[in-house]
Amino acid sequence: AASKPKRSVFLYIPNGVNTLTWQIQKAGADYEFTAPLKSLEKHRADITPISGLHHPMVLGKHHNCERVWLTGANVPGDGGAFRNTVSADQLIAEVQGSATRFSSLELAIEGTSLAWSRDGIQLPAERNTQQIFNSLFGVERESKESIRRRLSRRGSILDGVAEDAKRVTRNLGSADRGKLDEYLTAVRQVEDRTKRADEWLSVPKPEVPATDASRLQRKLSMAEAGEYYRLFYDLMVMALRTDSTRVITCGIGGEGHASGIPEIGILQTRHGLSHHNGDPEQLRRLTATDTFLVEQLSYFLDELKAHKDEDGQTLLDTTQVLFGSGMAYGHSHGNANLPTILCGGKALGYRHGTHVDFNLPKIGKYDVTDATGHYKLCSKPVDDNARLSNVLLTMLQRVGVKADKFQDSTGALSQVVA
Repeated sequence: AASKPKRSVFLYIPNGVNTLTWQIQKAGADYEFTAPLKSLEKHRADITPISGLHHPMVLGKHHNCERVWLTGANVPGDGGAFRNTVSADQLIAEVQGSATRFSSLELAIEGTSLAWSRDGIQLPAERNTQQIFNSLFGVERESKESIRRRLSRRGSILDGVAEDAKRVTRNLGSADRGKLDEYLTAVRQVEDRTKRADEWLSVPKPEVPATDASRLQRKLSMAEAGEYYRLFYDLMVMALRTDSTRVITCGIGGEGHASGIPEIGILQTRHGLSHHNGDPEQLRRLTATDTFLVEQLSYFLDELKAHKDEDGQTLLDTTQVLFGSGMAYGHSHGNANLPTILCGGKALGYRHGTHVDFNLPKIGKYDVTDATGHYKLCSKPVDDNARLSNVLLTMLQRVGVKADKFQDSTGALSQVVA
């Protein structure tokens, strides 16, 4: 059934940022953008930079930052078995995704998926831009009857595998039973997607103007990073414009590997740059990559502003965008001052234009222009109640998810709600 779109986009940057140049020094409406954030000046009225956030359950477990950014799952401190929990985007997809061809869209420029099912199983992310376009807008080569027969066969195969798995379960130990449960969960997800594909088979895919189709099907790579990033953002905008989906996650890079950016003269991986050991040139390059990534975000916001719904609201007005990382300062693996920018969603009840800083006024005990001060600031939260889960809870509530808590949240973020 048709409903008024309430959209959500989650964008993840790996390995934190160079907080020495990123950190905004003043809270409130008259804050000044730091060098890496300058390109967002024109969007001041539509964004809220937030400082001082952390995930209490994952402090000190930096290798899990990417996996738990949207879940806030409790990571065992003893290195024991870890099973993730559902990510915020998937809770939103359950509410906002029922009226669209794709309940959610999982993408990754590099890295891995940010989305996790209710059973804690990671959903696959698509990295091939041509495949993304074909899934959203491409003409099917097979007839509807052929596709329906193929979907039916897939369903029958899955039914058979499930029955076999149930028989095997009786003879397994607890560890193997857990692995099999993960497998069966993945099978159920395929079943759900198969059923959804069949239901939408008779609904024509949106038609994209020829000029847009040509632009969105270009073959690009990280060798031309700017165009490549913007191609992903253009595909996201078109997916939202056509109401093909209302929920998108996109990993901009993985914690262990994110390519260099040749067009700005940086060949080192972001992970390597983040472990700079205080080297001034490494820090300069890290700041340059931070600046580049923020410039691509600014482009995305430009494009969301450029398109309006039938009622005259821009896509940005009806889309909440979360841009950030699960790590604060990569060199020290600090994750207590997460770089976070909340954007858009004025039609969803947001008010922007200020810098919300949970480090202040206590930040005075650190010299924020000195690396040592930042190590301290990013390793231990100033305000224990300043939790990223509060932002995620706020985002859930803004788009109709009935929730008064998400993981370790202490309450919605009143500073960004009108």
